[in-house]
Amino acid sequence: MNDRMSPAPELIVILAFDYGTRRIGVASGNTMSRIAQGLCTLECQQHQTPWAKIDTLVRDYLPSQLVVGLPYNDDGSPTGMTAAAQSFANELAQRSKLPVTLVDERHSSKEAERELAYLRRTGVKTRRVTHADVDMMAAKVVLERWFSQRH
Repeated sequence: MNDRMSPAPELIVILAFDYGTRRIGVASGNTMSRIAQGLCTLECQQHQTPWAKIDTLVRDYLPSQLVVGLPYNDDGSPTGMTAAAQSFANELAQRSKLPVTLVDERHSSKEAERELAYLRRTGVKTRRVTHADVDMMAAKVVLERWFSQRH
């Protein structure tokens, strides 16, 4: 029998972002549970990124890792939002001084819509689904993809 204990896995808190010029969906999770949950949706006033709110989330949640969804077309080519999402990720890394990983977010909004429709059908979600709900759930999908790519 081996008396040596294996080290406990490190708990890493992650915040994930589904970037948009109108709204930014945010999700959180950690590497112990590997469960992502929608956190909030930040509104962009006049297409301005709400950096003060993002800075507050980073300060409050103390993540060790940030994840940003990177949009692509079905064929893998960049969309009109790909460069903007990359720019957001770069500024996020500079502001937070944390590592930022880009994750392919193809079809994340459609996946989010399906999940929200299921929650409505089953009665878990009782109010109508909004664009903000979809963006927050898309951030959750992006974080789930990050978890699955890591293991």
